[in-house]
Amino acid sequence: MASHFIQGRRVSMPVEVRDATVCSAMYLVRADAARAVLAYSDLDITEVLPGKALCTLVFVRYVDSDLDSYNEFGVAFMIRPPGAGHPPPRSVLSGLKDLGRHGTGAFIHWLPVDQGFTLEAGRSIWGFPKELAEIDIRMSSPYKRCILRKDGRLVLDLLIRPGMPVPGSSAPMDAYSHRDGVTRRTRWTMRPHGVRSRPGGALIRLGNHPVAKELSELGLPKRALMTTTVSHLKMTFDNPIQL
Repeated sequence: MASHFIQGRRVSMPVEVRDATVCSAMYLVRADAARAVLAYSDLDITEVLPGKALCTLVFVRYVDSDLDSYNEFGVAFMIRPPGAGHPPPRSVLSGLKDLGRHGTGAFIHWLPVDQGFTLEAGRSIWGFPKELAEIDIRMSSPYKRCILRKDGRLVLDLLIRPGMPVPGSSAPMDAYSHRDGVTRRTRWTMRPHGVRSRPGGALIRLGNHPVAKELSELGLPKRALMTTTVSHLKMTFDNPIQL
């Protein structure tokens, strides 16, 4: 069994998340702008419609995990790794069905957290682009809210209104990262309970941080394609594979 030492602690693979609460908003964004954002990596986005890519904003409260309790925010893109080919886009639905299949996955572009242990573990084990930030997650009200600040500057204020209950299903996915010139692929399995989803359902306000400017160049703020909330999520992160 693979393991890693982080701050004097042994972290055994796979890493287990026993309980987390998740809220996400998915957006159709300009493919050319998304490619510009991902230019530092050797990966390319998947066009789910001609000239359109998928960008997901997600905030997570980790209640019980091998990496302790912490808050996290993520910016991810649906991508197609080198060699997978680029079939012509047909519809958003067909693109979503591709997510998790061979050759398609989620590229983790930015992943701020609010605790130091998960910061070091995420960077050194999986190459995830974790940074320390102030993450204020409010889950107790009917509207779920995340206020993210970095270096004292507002990045965004994201409000999500939960939708109707939908079935949850376990799904493996490949998560990709690119750090210090190395691309990694990590198998990521999710087991969600208490899933709600709806078209739209998000309100976003951008701040004056450089990441906020990057999001504005993608076309945000705009109406979300879909929002999803998960009241209880279990996850497993495998040891990464360097590509």
